Amino acid sequence: MNNELEKDIERIVYSQDDIASMVEKLGAELSRDYAGKNPLLIVVLKGSVVMAADLMRSLSINCEIDFMIVSSYAGAKSRGSIDIIQDLRTDIARRDVIIVEDIIDSGVTLFSLKNLLESRSPNSVKICTLLDKPSGRKAEITADYIGGVVGNGFIVGYGLDYNEKYRNLSYIGMLKQSVYSHK
Repeated sequence: MNNELEKDIERIVYSQDDIASMVEKLGAELSRDYAGKNPLLIVVLKGSVVMAADLMRSLSINCEIDFMIVSSYAGAKSRGSIDIIQDLRTDIARRDVIIVEDIIDSGVTLFSLKNLLESRSPNSVKICTLLDKPSGRKAEITADYIGGVVGNGFIVGYGLDYNEKYRNLSYIGMLKQSVYSHK
């Protein structure tokens, strides 16, 4: 680690190869479970865009994609409520929907988002997350597809950010506490 972004990384949690394996596993599970269907992947921007691109390429089934921008964080802390900044353009009634998320931490965002989507009469709503952080859970929500689990600490990279920084790291790393604890 020697570039400008990496000076704030305490350690690598998941390497680029680790991430690729997780995404391939998720793609295989989704391809198996949605064989013969045409699910709609709802990508929660911005953090999930990197994972979603790789996930789509790992699928061996037809699928469609749409995007939502949902916010629940201010810096490193969840505000406890969500804002829908950009809603779907696709009608999800009678569709099989898969929410593609980068990480479930507090669960507040996904709990509210899943309830909103279920109110729109889809056939099903499932959650596919790259990472699960059960220690941060504040809402009753469980992902249907999980790539990996992380513990305490603030992680960044592969789409995950801290104040819009570090998303472009090719791995997932633990951010040094000194970077976010003073704010």
